[in-house]
Amino acid sequence: MSFRTPLSRVTGLGSAKSGTEHFWNQRMTALANVPLMLFSVWLVITLVGADRAQMVATFANPFITGFAILTILSAAIHMRLGLQVVIEDYVHTESTKWLLLMLNSFFAFGVAIIATVSLLKLSFGG
Repeated sequence: MSFRTPLSRVTGLGSAKSGTEHFWNQRMTALANVPLMLFSVWLVITLVGADRAQMVATFANPFITGFAILTILSAAIHMRLGLQVVIEDYVHTESTKWLLLMLNSFFAFGVAIIATVSLLKLSFGG
């Protein structure tokens, strides 16, 4: 038998007041990913069989590069948010959970940065 009140038993276990924001960020990136991924599929199909010169010419267009960067950023954010939920739900050791959440963020941001820099380099003819 415990002398703790129901409130003291759940303190620290409830909402961190960020669940709604996380939910909406996940949904907004999912919604943004639909047209951006359709654009990406179109771009890949268009560039099948293209040589490097054609690729550089295509990505020299700032709209193409801009949409490609938006696609990368939106997909990386969506990936980080989705994997964060999986880690929070299925990893029960706090130290492991903290490490995996940190690695998840580093990986998502690393992918986004490397892909964005690569696209910018390609778009400037490098």
